[in-house]
Formats: sequence, structure tokens, C-alpha cells
Amino acid sequence: MKKNHNVGRTPRSARPPRTPADGGVGCGPGGPPHRLAALLSTWFGCGYSPVAPGTAGSLAALLIAIVLHAWAGFAGWHFLLLAAIGCWPAVWAAGVTARATGIEDPGFVVVDEVVGQWIALAGAHPFNWKSCLAAFALFRLFDIWKPPPVRQLEALDGGLGIVADDVMAGLYAALVLLLAGCFNLY
Repeated sequence: MKKNHNVGRTPRSARPPRTPADGGVGCGPGGPPHRLAALLSTWFGCGYSPVAPGTAGSLAALLIAIVLHAWAGFAGWHFLLLAAIGCWPAVWAAGVTARATGIEDPGFVVVDEVVGQWIALAGAHPFNWKSCLAAFALFRLFDIWKPPPVRQLEALDGGLGIVADDVMAGLYAALVLLLAGCFNLY
């Protein structure tokens, strides 16, 4: 006689969505795509920062940009290209992670901050410590303040809504940086 291993267990459909705190992202059906999405969406774990995960993601993007500028000679247009290339994987990863956790816009998803920060850095001319600091501060300001249409872009479905508002915040920051650079303000 076979044992019934499901006796006393809650059916999968009745269980609450799992979160990173209980090991949810990357668990369950389709593990490897979920794990890859979790890795990208949290920007290799930066999103699990206990304090200000979005700021941690932005700082990680800034540090990567500084290294790429110093060692590979990246200029502003390189960061714009990097953000454009990273945009669709970011939308995918954010969407998969949001669906896996059942949270519309999880706070630990920070790949959107990475893309937005790189867009902000595209406006930095010249690229120096002052422009990096200004790009970081301006991007965080526009990302938190959410002037129109940044807030409206959050209403888009899934990963697109998660990423699009940060892309627009990055564009605002890049524009301000570009104008400030034209007047030699940094």
C-alpha cells in the first residue's frame, strides 16, 4: 500500500507567496529561471540590504561605472548603451521576481535602480567625482520624488512598470547633469 505524502499539507495554490526572507525567490517550479531572475533583479544581492536597498543598488551601479571609466575608459554614451542593453533583461527579471513573490513592486528588486543610475551617468560631462556624486544624488532625488511622468510609469504592468519609472528618473537626472555641465557647474 502506498503512503499518501500529502495528508495534512496545504495545497500549493492555497499557500501564501514566498518571499526572500523565507527563501521564496528561486524556489519552486522553474527553479533556474527564477534563480537567474532573483540574481539579476536583486543585482547580485544588493537588494537584500537591510537599509535602503534602492540606494544600495544605485551605489553598486555607481561603483561599477567608476571602475569601467577608470579601467576601460567608458564615457557617458557607454553608460547609456549599457543601460539600453540591460533594460530588457531588467524588465524580465523584475517581472519574474514580482510574479514569483506575489508582490507588485518588491523593494528588494533593485536592477531598475542600476539601469536608471547608468542613464543618469550618461549626462555626466566631464566624468569626475563631482559629476558622479551629482548623478547619484539627482537620480535618487527623482526616483524618490517621482515627478510626472515618473509616477505614472509605475502603473505599467509587471516588470515594465518596475523599470520604466527608474528609466525616466534617470533621464531627468541625465538632463540636469548635461545642462549643469554645459555651464561648468561641476
